[in-house]
Amino acid sequence: MSVSAAHATVFYEEILKNGEVWAIRDAGGLPAPLNGDGDRSMPFWSLRSRAERVIANVPDYRDFEPMAIRLDAWRTRWIDGLEGDGILVGLNWTGARATGYDFRPAEVRTRLGAIENKE
Repeated sequence: MSVSAAHATVFYEEILKNGEVWAIRDAGGLPAPLNGDGDRSMPFWSLRSRAERVIANVPDYRDFEPMAIRLDAWRTRWIDGLEGDGILVGLNWTGARATGYDFRPAEVRTRLGAIENKE
């Protein structure tokens, strides 16, 4: 399993355990950069510390601040909104360039539901 795949797996476990998702924002809002395929992706993290690490280590995000989102709001309003806007969901991006896996919102919704049903 790649590091990005491991971070994606941990993402679901941690958001279910803690009941929240983390984003980053600045005066212009939340980032949704183009990925390598030319699609927009909005990053989210499962822990505040993960979001803070990206802010500290990625020059483009130095002026951002972490923002908590309740899990129930994220899975409905946020995921539905991203789906409607055609924006992918980035899970637990890491490293000097803030990279990781990007998923379609429907995939995130399905995976989250499947994990919940196993519990």
